[in-house]
Amino acid sequence: MLQLNNVSLSFGNRVLFSDINLSLLEGDKVGLVGVNGTGKSSLLRIIMGELEPDSGTITRRSGLRIGYLSQQHRFAEDERVIDAVFSPHDPKAQLVGAWQSALERADEETQESLLPEMDRLSAWQYEQEATAVLHALHITDVERPMHLLSGGEVKRVALAGVLLQQPDLLILDEPTNHLDLEVIEWLESYLSRAKLTLLLVTHDRYFLDNICTRIVEMDQQRLYNYEGNYETFLTKRQERLEQTAQTSDRLANIYRQELIWMRATPQARSGKQRARKEHFASLSAELSKARQTLREQTAIEPLHSAIRLGKQVIEARNISKTFDRSKTLFKGFDYTFSRQDRVGIVGPNGCGKTTLLKILTGHLAPDCGAVMIGETVQVGYFGQKVPPYTPSKRVIDIISDIASHIKDPVTGQSVSASQLLQRFLFSGDRIYTPISLLSGGELRRLYLCTVLMANPNLLILDEPTNDLDITTLGVLESYLASFDGVLIIVTHDRYFLDKLVEHLFVFEDGGHIRDFPGNFTQYRVQQQIEEQQVACKVSVTATPKGADNIQRTSKQSTRKKRRSYREEQEFQQLEITIPLLEQRIVELEQQMSSGVLTNEDLLKASEQIAQTQTELDEA
Repeated sequence: MLQLNNVSLSFGNRVLFSDINLSLLEGDKVGLVGVNGTGKSSLLRIIMGELEPDSGTITRRSGLRIGYLSQQHRFAEDERVIDAVFSPHDPKAQLVGAWQSALERADEETQESLLPEMDRLSAWQYEQEATAVLHALHITDVERPMHLLSGGEVKRVALAGVLLQQPDLLILDEPTNHLDLEVIEWLESYLSRAKLTLLLVTHDRYFLDNICTRIVEMDQQRLYNYEGNYETFLTKRQERLEQTAQTSDRLANIYRQELIWMRATPQARSGKQRARKEHFASLSAELSKARQTLREQTAIEPLHSAIRLGKQVIEARNISKTFDRSKTLFKGFDYTFSRQDRVGIVGPNGCGKTTLLKILTGHLAPDCGAVMIGETVQVGYFGQKVPPYTPSKRVIDIISDIASHIKDPVTGQSVSASQLLQRFLFSGDRIYTPISLLSGGELRRLYLCTVLMANPNLLILDEPTNDLDITTLGVLESYLASFDGVLIIVTHDRYFLDKLVEHLFVFEDGGHIRDFPGNFTQYRVQQQIEEQQVACKVSVTATPKGADNIQRTSKQSTRKKRRSYREEQEFQQLEITIPLLEQRIVELEQQMSSGVLTNEDLLKASEQIAQTQTELDEA
């Protein structure tokens, strides 16, 4: 389908990758991982033809249709959502877009005029797919201009647009950034089922694990292929790192011997020894790369706070907050934080998570209730937006402006600005790089460094995983695991939550914040159990005629497999539900194709199909 041969790319004196090869076969689902700044996004742009490599060739199958979701989404301010979603190059997409727009405006005359063309192009199936995608991504008002949308809404519109292109090859660059957990889980399920070729760059490790069949790692200007999902990749990569460590030790021994020779008198290094000197330079570069690879895997050594937390940390008493006097974000929230509390905050975009953080830290007053903050609390806040650093300043200047050295009050160790940056995976040359030349992930890493060097004893991380690569996330998780203060995390990264938090604040309907004891996976299991219990109660009063025989057969088969009571009830219900949902979709499609429905009935039938399809997918 697509082949890269000996592709190289440099920016100035900096080589991103050299002579790399990559093959994508039909049906492949490939995850591309690597440290920020190694060139992952640049490689995607080369595949798309937006960037020319310095050398090498890119071969694409004739007629290959590629859909590309970049990290930056550019739409005209006055462009409507409907125009952004449906491709102007696809007549069927444009027709369905016009149909959706007419439905939104309740324009029956336009709907009437579009019906013959919808039938001629057999566009109803595409329309059902579009309705399902828009519904799943919570895109409702398709007439809104793009400039009125939030960052998360723009992301969802861009994602809907690329999914509805139905490409042969789908390329996604950080698709889960700014999406809430419900949408991420839907997208994960959609891509797992979809029969397409996928090339994916993401920091979401559960996403990689559940979707990808192959992981490609970009490291030290090269690509490494690993067959299997993310979990398999971790095992195989560790084996490679162990081999790298052995190689590094061997190279270090040779290097020491060669260095003694290089430092000898000039007479010992005559012209006829030029080959040996060139070999020394090559050896030095190879050893440097091996050490860099190993250094990137080491954990950030914790910097202990100079101020220990007292008995009182933060106490919230019956606090409430309403937005624009109409939308209740939360009400009656009570919680007393204790030392070494590790809390995750989850909920859909716009529910009030960041607002709660601002109230807890005293930057915003609640409508009612009170917040008491202990005198010894020293807050470190890592927000969603990177501060506006001066572009001409170097990385080390940003740290040196805060302090040239930091002394750990516990160990007494003095850490220089450059040493601190090395802990945060900035290599020697990147330490002196101007801010304007840093990647988005490197900027986030620098921002995180400035927050942690203040030695907080209460650390708040608001979407910390956005734009951070997997390697940096692993290093950050190791640091936070040893952090001896209070940790509050707002994130949509399920893996990050499972690794670090001990209980959750879950934003639910009606402004209620649920305090759940456990991590995110445990919460989702509990949530599914509760949903199944509700479904079972509903099904008892709505069991269809003739279902007794199905239930009896199901009971006999489930007893043989010794299912639990809950599993048996769930399985019985699914055997009833799935055929009914499938039959319902067939009936609705037949009704829509009959030609006797009014415009209003067509609209209702279309919405019912989308809703029923979602229920069927879940079942």
